[in-house]
Amino acid sequence: MKQSKVIFFLGGLSLLAQNAYSKVKNKPNIIFIMCDDMGYGDLGCYGQPYISTPNIDKLAKNGMRFTQAYAGSPVSAPSRASLMTGQHTGHCEVRGNKEYWKNVPKVKYLENEDFSVVGQHPYDPDHIILPEIMKANGYNTGMFGKWAGGYEGSSSTPDKRGVDEFYGFICQFQAHLYYPNFLNRFSKQLGDKETTRVVLEENIKYPMFGKDYFKRPQYSADLIHQKALEWIKNQNCNKPFFGIFTYTLPHAELVQPDDSIVAHYKQKFFNDKTWGGQEGSRYNPSVHTHAQFAAMITRLDAYVGEIIELLKKQGLYENTMIVFTSDNGPHEEGGADPTFFGRDGKLRGLKRQCYEGGIRIPFIVSYPKKVTPNTVNDHPFAFYDVMPTFCEMIGIKDVQKKYGNKKQTDYFDGISILPTLYGEKGQKKHDFLYWEFDETNQIGVRMDDWKLVVKHGKPHLYNLANDLLKFQDESGMFYQLVDRKDDKDNYLETSGSALISYALLKAVRNKLLPKRFEDIGKKIFDGILDRYLCVEGEELSLGGICLVAGLGGKENRDGSAEYYYSEPVVKNEAKGVAPLLMAYTEIIRLGMAYD
Repeated sequence: MKQSKVIFFLGGLSLLAQNAYSKVKNKPNIIFIMCDDMGYGDLGCYGQPYISTPNIDKLAKNGMRFTQAYAGSPVSAPSRASLMTGQHTGHCEVRGNKEYWKNVPKVKYLENEDFSVVGQHPYDPDHIILPEIMKANGYNTGMFGKWAGGYEGSSSTPDKRGVDEFYGFICQFQAHLYYPNFLNRFSKQLGDKETTRVVLEENIKYPMFGKDYFKRPQYSADLIHQKALEWIKNQNCNKPFFGIFTYTLPHAELVQPDDSIVAHYKQKFFNDKTWGGQEGSRYNPSVHTHAQFAAMITRLDAYVGEIIELLKKQGLYENTMIVFTSDNGPHEEGGADPTFFGRDGKLRGLKRQCYEGGIRIPFIVSYPKKVTPNTVNDHPFAFYDVMPTFCEMIGIKDVQKKYGNKKQTDYFDGISILPTLYGEKGQKKHDFLYWEFDETNQIGVRMDDWKLVVKHGKPHLYNLANDLLKFQDESGMFYQLVDRKDDKDNYLETSGSALISYALLKAVRNKLLPKRFEDIGKKIFDGILDRYLCVEGEELSLGGICLVAGLGGKENRDGSAEYYYSEPVVKNEAKGVAPLLMAYTEIIRLGMAYD
């Protein structure tokens, strides 16, 4: 009798252990890939015409691509802090790129002088961050790339914040050099007790700036990527893993191995730009700025492809959610040329600005088990929504209740987007989205289609589509000078109206604007047809086209109304016909039928 009780007891323990093991084993793996300063329009799947990104485009095709995803801030450190803390930058401890390497003693690496302490302002030690949550829930945690959440020796380094394996840059300023003097490492596997420096012995043989810098052989992006792959190789199906891969590409400096990727773009951009460098910012010169930048993104794309292939080889792909995104909008540092590539995706503003171009980012999620392939979603959300999303994935419903700091007021600002990812009902929305960047005294707020930007205390409220529409004529068209319809020489102009129609229709198709703008775009198109398209003889003729506005000599381009009215109005000119055809193409793509 006693023996049977013991057997029963042991059997019960075994069952409990099996159930616990099953719960851990079935949790999804997560790989979160975040690159540095990639604009909304830098990828092929977001409309980039010059740069090849086949692997990331395929990732989007196999998952969900978001069109209204936002970073946490228009610059690196606070944006990453928003991701890690689940807080917007009105609540987050880190609200700017505050540096801790200034005014510290220097150290020598052979003849190269560097800082004895490097890093940025630390995360609040009393507020839990994402790797800590994942680790507490049975995950192996690894981070490879840029930390930017504390300085060396502070209370907020990877070893103190839930990261099992780290390799990369503690300091984002150190990351300006792609061939640095050292990287940082914390490895439980190797017996590290704290985050330490790994000196790159082959790099320090050469100077940090100038011609001989390019003799340095140890390229940080490749080194970091290889460590990330090694970490994946050490994972298996028995325990879930959470990897944050914060690649520095395509941030300046525009430097990388001179391989076939670079050679391809040097040929493609044969007439290229040069840039002289900026030693104080640790940006070395670049001879082929367009080629170098494009190659950086394609190199990053190759990294993503290798990650996916390794996950498949390891038998881990089907149970792994892969996220690809950027920390903020496109930069101009180091000779980068965002205008040339259309990197802002036709959004206003760049990095360091709370306008859309500084904070709206590519965001792609692939998860074969749950996310429907080849879907595009316009749900607006921000980085601080990532924490509650991952928490809900692993069974944590109320982040505030479970992880809020009871000693003081603690905030979690995010809303899980898991219903959207899984195609389920009940997705909650923010009343507003909020950003600030204290170093330039900027605030951004979005409510529905409205955007408020406050710069140095001066507010700017706008809704681009609606602001333009108040000048729309009853016909649907717009005047040559849109806000001066009563001028006797003003007229309803074809090419400008057609371009507005095209822009609105394409924005609806790409889910950048709500569906109600579809009817507005079609009204403009119909207005052009009614007013200016007619049959002359046996051929169609399109009128109301301004011939060459703005293209005359400097003496004729004074911006006056008289100048614009003086330009000839013609028929069948390409600048009017082409935009109308472009608008019609969008009408066809949207499935809007004509009788």
